[in-house]
Amino acid sequence: MKKPDSLRSHILAAVKELQRDPERMLIFTDKGNVRCTGAKGLSFEYVYDLNFILTEFAGELDAVMVPLLDWVRVNQSELLMNLDKSKDAFKFETVILDNGTVDLSLTFPVTERVIVKRQENGQLNISFPDEPQYDTATEPKKVQLIDNKTGDLIAEWTSIESIDQYFG
Repeated sequence: MKKPDSLRSHILAAVKELQRDPERMLIFTDKGNVRCTGAKGLSFEYVYDLNFILTEFAGELDAVMVPLLDWVRVNQSELLMNLDKSKDAFKFETVILDNGTVDLSLTFPVTERVIVKRQENGQLNISFPDEPQYDTATEPKKVQLIDNKTGDLIAEWTSIESIDQYFG
């Protein structure tokens, strides 16, 4: 599994408070399983809940949440893009401590695809493909939807403006 280490590296690089005290960040996997279709080949998928824990954290939680969501945007984007998944994706618990610090436990579902290919010499090659990325919004432009069978124009509209213009 690659994503827990990737998240750890990303958060430690981003959050100054954790750079001073990195042992206060813990990452675990829970409820893990391996999903394999039995298709011709040995490729599979890890499926698990990633449990991200901060202990006695004295910084702003937003300083952690924004980089974490940025990591999710690239590494598990359907949690942000799919409304059905996003409404229950991120679960957290906190303990507010006496000395202005907090313990935080945040859990969210993660999948990791593992591609296993047999080489000509019989050896197996394992790779971890990047997650599919959603296209970013572009300038408004005319869009046409064509029926592949008939070639007929079945819809036409001007695409919506990029949301980026509102968030600078």
